[in-house]
Amino acid sequence: MAWFKRTEKGITTATEDKKDVPKGLWYKSPTGKIIDADELARNLWVSPEDDFHVRIGSKEYFEILFDNNEFKELDAKMTSKDTLNFVDTKKYSDRLKDAMEKTNLKDAVRTAVGKSKGKELVVCCMDFAFIGGSMGAVVGEKIARGIDYSIKNRVPFLMISKSGGARMMEAAYSLMQLAKTSAKLAQLADAKIPYISLCTDPTTGGTTASYAMLGDVNISEPGALIGFAGPRVVKDTTGKDLPEGFQTAEFVLDHGFLDFITPRKELKDKINLFIDLIENNEIR
Repeated sequence: MAWFKRTEKGITTATEDKKDVPKGLWYKSPTGKIIDADELARNLWVSPEDDFHVRIGSKEYFEILFDNNEFKELDAKMTSKDTLNFVDTKKYSDRLKDAMEKTNLKDAVRTAVGKSKGKELVVCCMDFAFIGGSMGAVVGEKIARGIDYSIKNRVPFLMISKSGGARMMEAAYSLMQLAKTSAKLAQLADAKIPYISLCTDPTTGGTTASYAMLGDVNISEPGALIGFAGPRVVKDTTGKDLPEGFQTAEFVLDHGFLDFITPRKELKDKINLFIDLIENNEIR
């Protein structure tokens, strides 16, 4: 006689009690390498086999840079307005609402202040998940206020760029942020406070044409796309084939627009090293 005997026939589990395999357990890099999601997070979202740097947002960068992930967010509740009543395939106001619900963010940048290797640092970090990290009036204002905080409290400033450029739905209001942020960075330079610019994938458009390239030290993560117009636009305009690796961080470094390329695991140490060197402080 069998030790096990089914007493009920068929599947009896209620639909609402059924368990699917959770999504996101594995990550596949562009080169085809597969890695466990938890291991990827432990490796700072860098694929260990091919060193591919997965695109991450402000939450993850704050975890990497701030000691014990402790920080104070500045202007956390600031949100964009549809001043122009802009409509394309949908209303801009609806796009903003949808983006907030999907990302749990208020806009495409977050500003925070906290200690990194024991010393205070102001970090403005863009989020590509929010309308492609596009730069509107709120993005410009939050960056400007972050710079003001740095000047007032004499704290080094770090800008992490990750953007498709200006936010077209805000038209000239968006383009004005290029001049606004550049003017604020000039004030930061006059105050002799260090400014480190970190370009991550992608850094394009008006972001590249303004604050992303104005750092005392301009650095990038490996493989990041950095440029003004995208490769397809450049190719269609010039009618010429582009060099291999065009607009990658490595290509931009070779042509003198970057100072260093820094792997994500070394970001915290390298950024604080640059700040100590600029301020002529003892190396931490």
